Amino acid sequence: MDIKEKIKKLPEAPGVYLMKGKNGAVIYVGKAASLKKRVASYFRNRPVSARLSALIDNIEDVDFMVTSNEAEALILEAALIKSRRPKYNVALRDDKNYPLLKLTVNERFPKLIITRQKRNDGAMYFGPYTSARLLREAVNFLRRAFLFRTCNKLPKTVCLNYYLKQCLAPCGGKSDEKAYRGVVNQVIMFLDGRRPEVLKELEEKMNAAAVQKKYEEATRYRDQISALTQFIENGRERYAVNNQLQAMKGILGLKKEPAIIEAFDVSNISGKEAVGSMIIFKEGKPHKQGYRKFRIKDTAGIDDYRMMREIVRRSFQRLLDEGRQHPDLVVIDGGKGHLLCAKEELDKLGLGGIPMMSIAKEFEHIFLPDRPQPVKLPANSPVLYLIQRIRDEAHRFAIRYHKGLRGKLVEESVLDSINGIGPKRKTDLIKYFGSIEGIKKAPTADLMRVRGINKRLADEIKKRIV
Repeated sequence: MDIKEKIKKLPEAPGVYLMKGKNGAVIYVGKAASLKKRVASYFRNRPVSARLSALIDNIEDVDFMVTSNEAEALILEAALIKSRRPKYNVALRDDKNYPLLKLTVNERFPKLIITRQKRNDGAMYFGPYTSARLLREAVNFLRRAFLFRTCNKLPKTVCLNYYLKQCLAPCGGKSDEKAYRGVVNQVIMFLDGRRPEVLKELEEKMNAAAVQKKYEEATRYRDQISALTQFIENGRERYAVNNQLQAMKGILGLKKEPAIIEAFDVSNISGKEAVGSMIIFKEGKPHKQGYRKFRIKDTAGIDDYRMMREIVRRSFQRLLDEGRQHPDLVVIDGGKGHLLCAKEELDKLGLGGIPMMSIAKEFEHIFLPDRPQPVKLPANSPVLYLIQRIRDEAHRFAIRYHKGLRGKLVEESVLDSINGIGPKRKTDLIKYFGSIEGIKKAPTADLMRVRGINKRLADEIKKRIV
């Protein structure tokens, strides 16, 4: 195929392009917000530098890899330049003004930071990269995918990132050094462009965790696999958002593409301060003006099914009262039981015709009301990726609301009645142990680790909190 004809067929999507010379050798690697527009720009009739002219004269073919955004393309570009060493990328390899990634492997629990200076300090350096702005976005993605710490100094207690499942929290003893180093090794392989090796290792760990019935751990590996598959070579097979919605229509048996999707999640702390969330995606993107949060009113104790019923009922009753447009699809965070409870509430409101599905964290199976068996999508499915994004956004929104209420819970706690425990010590205890329930379970020696808590106070706390 003529190269100009091939360019016409390139997608208008972010990604990396590989210019090839004679015998298929890669002579230049670049990134683009739109592959079609960027590659086409090389062949316009306009004055160019001698170096660019030489590159264009030697282009025999062009290949490409689609990514989900330009920041991901930046990471992939640098890895390909390092592994392929294209002739016309020499300036980037040798230039000392571009930003680098620094992995502090000389620390007990390493972190990933952006720097412009390469020092002989025992750390590992990757890059250079062509855009500091995109590199910051890419680092945020890598932190979410690999769950390593973001703090400059290791704190004594876990932070919000742990509750949002965006950090392994070595600070709170949630991850030992060996497990954390395993994650660091995966980051190194990933930044070196050894993505298939990373995915193979994660799949092996996911399967082992499932066999041992460590379902939460298996789910974490599955989430990582789903995120990281957007980087590898089959990225070119990913769909644009409209194609994702079209594929979702077929997989779920919908009558039309789900342009408006509402998702629901519930969250609680030992049955206290239970909350729910409803988020909206329009045309595959978050519509934050339509988000709603719920403080559970009608459900006592820990009963996720009743909580789900309550927030679905309240949300759709409000929809009816306000005369708002019905969603094209409802996504429930949970298994088949959660889905059927939500479906019953819609039926009672006369809204049983709205399509529904749920996604279970255990193995990420998808349930539909009228199918006895779950839908099992491959880890690199673009449709699964979109559903996970929607589910995770609902979970994030619920957790954020929950954390705010948990702060208020401090003001009402049983700690108020203990002499010697004022607002500052009370706040410190809650932050350290996460909840009154956490304080209740903590040994006396652990209570004394909190600043200002001596043996007498620790004994009094254990006596009063039963």
